[in-house]
Amino acid sequence: MAWRGSGRVSTAAETNVRQVPRPRADALRNRERIVSAAREMFAELGPNVPLDEVARTAGVGNATVYRHFSDRAALVHAVVVSVLDRIHEQVRQAAEEGDPFAAVRRFVHAAADERIGALCPMIAGDFDKDHPDLLAGRDRLEGAVRELIERAQAAGRMREDVGLGDLLVALGQLARPLPGTECAKLDHFVHRHLQVFLDGLEAPARSQLAGRAVTLDDLRGPGACR
Repeated sequence: MAWRGSGRVSTAAETNVRQVPRPRADALRNRERIVSAAREMFAELGPNVPLDEVARTAGVGNATVYRHFSDRAALVHAVVVSVLDRIHEQVRQAAEEGDPFAAVRRFVHAAADERIGALCPMIAGDFDKDHPDLLAGRDRLEGAVRELIERAQAAGRMREDVGLGDLLVALGQLARPLPGTECAKLDHFVHRHLQVFLDGLEAPARSQLAGRAVTLDDLRGPGACR
């Protein structure tokens, strides 16, 4: 660190740090519009939807999309992280319920509204599934949902022979639109079927499940949605 008289002389490294431009507010808004449009379109049409269609829906030019995302994999990555963050916020809000099983119900329906069923097909593509921010978002979400389940089970409000893996598998399957159907038209049926599923989770259980509770490790074998 150099000094000259009573004035401080900045080092080159400090000057470079100060010169790094912050993203402009309009650039941040455009990025969020692109991610939001892509999130909806990927859920409706799959992750291979043309990027020019994403740009049109977001109300920006193609060049703006590529300025923020170098390729499709980068955009899919951003959408997956966004979905994880949004669903984690739903878990946080659900945890405010006084009845621990009502918290599980609230989370499941909210996660379906966030199109969690479209997440697995998205991350089956060719992009870095082990990126630190993706792993951090996944672990944070899984930990929060596990707390909801354990709280409901400890209160005797949820059957104890199910695990986090059981909940996430069923939620992902029931919230995923069937091929050849329009996603928006299925919302009513998704919540109807989720309600039937949730009734089967509530304690006291009316039957004994075959096998054992499914863990997340069970879901992360070859070919599993990670």
